Amino acid sequence: MGLHVALVAAALAGCAVGPDYRRPAPPAVASYTAEALPAGTATAPGVAGATQRFVSGGDIPARWWELFQSRALDRWIREALANSPTLGAAEATLRRAQEIRRALFGDLLPSVDGSVSASRQKPLAASFLGESNIQINPFTLYNASVNVSYTLDLFGKTRRGLEALQAQVDYQGFQVDGAYLTLTSNIVTAAFQEASLRGQLQATRDILATQEELLAMVEKQFELGGVAKTDVLAQRASLAQSRAALPPLEKRLAQTRHLLAVLAGGFPGATADLPEFELKEFRLPEELPVSLPSSLVRQRPDIRSAEELLHAASAAVGVATANLYPQVTLSGQYGTTAIRIEDLFRPDSAVWRVGAGLLQPIFHGGALEANRRAEIAGFDQAAAQYRETVLQAFREVADVLRALEYDAMTLRAQSDAEAAARDTLEIAKKQVRFGATSYLSLLNAQRQYHLARILLVQAQALRFADTAALFQALGGGWWNRENPSAGVSRQ
Repeated sequence: MGLHVALVAAALAGCAVGPDYRRPAPPAVASYTAEALPAGTATAPGVAGATQRFVSGGDIPARWWELFQSRALDRWIREALANSPTLGAAEATLRRAQEIRRALFGDLLPSVDGSVSASRQKPLAASFLGESNIQINPFTLYNASVNVSYTLDLFGKTRRGLEALQAQVDYQGFQVDGAYLTLTSNIVTAAFQEASLRGQLQATRDILATQEELLAMVEKQFELGGVAKTDVLAQRASLAQSRAALPPLEKRLAQTRHLLAVLAGGFPGATADLPEFELKEFRLPEELPVSLPSSLVRQRPDIRSAEELLHAASAAVGVATANLYPQVTLSGQYGTTAIRIEDLFRPDSAVWRVGAGLLQPIFHGGALEANRRAEIAGFDQAAAQYRETVLQAFREVADVLRALEYDAMTLRAQSDAEAAARDTLEIAKKQVRFGATSYLSLLNAQRQYHLARILLVQAQALRFADTAALFQALGGGWWNRENPSAGVSRQ
């Protein structure tokens, strides 16, 4: 034990060549957008019409989707977190990285191996004292020994390697957090997509019912000679066009439900337990936490992943630098040798040896220096990719903040447009019934109302989807989870 401690102390006393990693400073920006955010968004009547307020510096809950107050959504996300193969693969990759690091840690300690051997031999007579007339009978040689070897980490090659592997562990940990965030966000987005499609289908069916009613009225007026045959044909064509809009919506709805099933680790045909989502079941969060720009780089899993790759690249430069320096190896062996097994452990059969070796690179055709320059270039590449990741993250946050502002305006305008189109259709129906206007006005009113209903549903769904996108863009609150990826440095 004393020998082990001394060797480890000697290794730690050595220097670790190469650059010491320094975490990049957070961007020196005060806001995400050029213009200040409004105190609150516009208000509209009905679903998803509430005013939303931006709370600067607010924290994001780990289970942010619960802010939409849908038990069905929460249940399905729990199902996905328990059964998703994507999340399972990310967690297994993290465990593998942790074990690889543990394996390399053994290089900081001496390696000790025990061996026992037995061999049958008949040496040449001339090998014994130069006497060729001596008859040597075959004999068995037994050997038992313990071998110890240790390479001193004088210039930090092993420690830099461990540093790189720890960065890989942290990288995989943030990949798990990223997979968690992506999975939950995809489920929330798909749920809103399903709710939007159901709303569009219901709007189309309502339009169909109205058009069928109007067709019956126009056909009756035609029988009485009140309208031309072309008016009847035009109404039938309008009805057929509305019916043609149903299959594409049904197709997209089926595909969305298949996606929700697969995201939860199930097969597309196994949707019996999958809830049906509708927009009216969700509540729009009225307070939206907006993390400070200086905090975003510590919250986004993709930024943290890029930073760990930068850290690993820095350590790789240290490994390549250490390869330019000498390597000192200590070795020792203690054992016994005997020609009879019962004599193997007698004191006079003991053998031992100790040794030390020095390996100094002299000429490798420039390969070692080239490898070091390659790792430096790799570090520069990782630094550029880290900066690109940060810039894209800030762009995503800025985009979604503006989207939320304009989504509210769009919904209010679309709500007004739908109300006006509905009133126009009711007036046109009455006027046509009493012959006070042309049938063309009724057709135009039907088209406008159908379009307004569809756009209103889409605008409502978009407010929900972009609200979820904000939580995702700000990192998803993984740091508030009870057990974020185990074993990962979170500082």
